[in-house]
Amino acid sequence: MKQETTLEYPIEETTISSVPQSNIAHIRFMFQEINALYLDHKPARYYYTVKRIMDISISLIFILLVMSWLTPILALLIKLTSKGPVFFIQKRTGHFGAEFNCYKFRTMYVNDDADVKQVSINDNRITKVGKFLRITHIDETAQFFNVLFGDMSIVGPRPHMLYHTQHYSECIPYYNLRHEVKPGMTGMAQIKDYIGEINGERELRKRIQWDIYYMKNRSTLLDIQILWTTFTKVFQKAFGMFSDKKEK
Repeated sequence: MKQETTLEYPIEETTISSVPQSNIAHIRFMFQEINALYLDHKPARYYYTVKRIMDISISLIFILLVMSWLTPILALLIKLTSKGPVFFIQKRTGHFGAEFNCYKFRTMYVNDDADVKQVSINDNRITKVGKFLRITHIDETAQFFNVLFGDMSIVGPRPHMLYHTQHYSECIPYYNLRHEVKPGMTGMAQIKDYIGEINGERELRKRIQWDIYYMKNRSTLLDIQILWTTFTKVFQKAFGMFSDKKEK
């Protein structure tokens, strides 16, 4: 009988003082060590095929049935309330560290810090329409195009901007492990309420630990569970926001 493997998180105790200092050597060393120690979990053979079919099917259905009428409305609101493009396109880190253009509906005024400074809760760069889009996560629905193109999956670790990838990979051991799978629109960290601004190294480590947990346990069933939990959380948040406005 096959014994179940348990997931351990050696992140807190691991140091990287012996790792070569150049970025390329640093990343290569990490991937070699990680592959040898942690990525022994292999999903069922059909997993990747089913996952891609799910990605294409869900993204196509959403684009055709929802974004076909939602996008013109959002485009009008964004254009009427601030100057700039409808879509915010940013370079992010994807599968195996490859860069890709990540799409979002623009929620901020055009600014020079968009690619180096993460958005905070009361960020004055956020537009009035953008605040609503961010709370309801409607701004991220544009990433269904990334899923359709194959740059992302619906479920997986959230992709970070290039600036943060470089910074985090230099100070957080095993950070680059999360790039062993396609980035996702939602993932384990998100359903555990690690969403939005990263407040400190401890929180970042927790997100990475949940990303590793997903990689060690990924399956079609787990993907469906994450999708369902994400849907219910987004619905509850949106409903709660409207309820608060009515009470006021």
